[in-house]
Amino acid sequence: MKRRNLFLVGIDVDSMGGSQRVLHTLAQGFAERGHRVELIGIRPSPEPHTYLAAPAYRHLTLYRTPAPPAWRAVSFAERLSPARLRAARAERQERERARRRLAGRFAAVRDGMVVIGSPWAAAWLEPVERPHLRGIGQYHESFHQACTSENLQLILRHYPALEKALFLSEPDAAEFRRRRLPNAGVLPNPLPFTPAGRAPLDTRRVGAVGRLEAVKRLDRLLDAFAEAGAGRPGWELHLFGDGPLEPELRARAEQLGIAGRVRFRGSVRDMAAAYAELSVLALTSEREGRPMALAEASAAGVPCVSFDLSGGVRELVRHGRTGTLVPPGEVGAFAAALGELMEDGALRTRYGEAARRHVAPLRLSAVLDRWEALFDEIDR
Repeated sequence: MKRRNLFLVGIDVDSMGGSQRVLHTLAQGFAERGHRVELIGIRPSPEPHTYLAAPAYRHLTLYRTPAPPAWRAVSFAERLSPARLRAARAERQERERARRRLAGRFAAVRDGMVVIGSPWAAAWLEPVERPHLRGIGQYHESFHQACTSENLQLILRHYPALEKALFLSEPDAAEFRRRRLPNAGVLPNPLPFTPAGRAPLDTRRVGAVGRLEAVKRLDRLLDAFAEAGAGRPGWELHLFGDGPLEPELRARAEQLGIAGRVRFRGSVRDMAAAYAELSVLALTSEREGRPMALAEASAAGVPCVSFDLSGGVRELVRHGRTGTLVPPGEVGAFAAALGELMEDGALRTRYGEAARRHVAPLRLSAVLDRWEALFDEIDR
């Protein structure tokens, strides 16, 4: 195996989130296989999370401060105010200093690969010279999500110049190829852990994993659980994650009369143990690409109920085999699907066993093999 210099670059690699966890998981996996790995964040996280107590890779952050809040002048005078001009000048100086620092890291090696974690990172990286390094762009969300933001144009502008543009599902890659992105390929995110065994599925706990923020639409899950849980005593809803909507969600649970059955678990270090506590995983987001919570729960043998949000979701949850998919936004149908699994222990077991088999190819070693095969292909 060729030992390579690998740079993994993202805008913010230290906040708690699925894409950040993937970058740390890949960095550790590559380093343990003998590669020389640097995980580079452009901006520091405003709320950093420790993913590994003893990382085997080098970890660098380029900027000194987190990204400033979005700002728009309300008048011409405000745009030209001395304070605003000073802030803009300081931001330019910090950006150039950060780019020089990154160029120095790139120049310290003779060859290698740069794995770019997002289209925004690709845009930021464009002025940094790296002719001796090969570039690979990742996108951790769905094609639909790209179309609803600036990401689509950023990908189509910056990713064609890279050796490969990687998406999480074949349907998404196919959509980008139709937009004349010829280097589009597929490489799924790896599981960050291998569960020791299958969850017993007898705890009568429904779980949701992710930040308590608007896009996760946990208000819908509270509504669905209130309906599904009626007449099914002993069942609880456990929410794993922190976020700004916790007070609002607590108030909604109180309003629905289920506050005593909803547990806010906050940020949990040992997610493998958390999944083992669950009998069902629920996902009610507004949008998702290929959510790691579905893969992780499946690896633990926990059946999933999810809105049918993307090709990535459909690849992770096989409707009627490993879990249940519900038309997006249909809370009543979601409650019915949730209630079916809450009621039927044999169905939970059958789905959970099939789910474990289904996501076995996502174990870290298998995904790292695919990455190394891609590196070899690029070298050739």
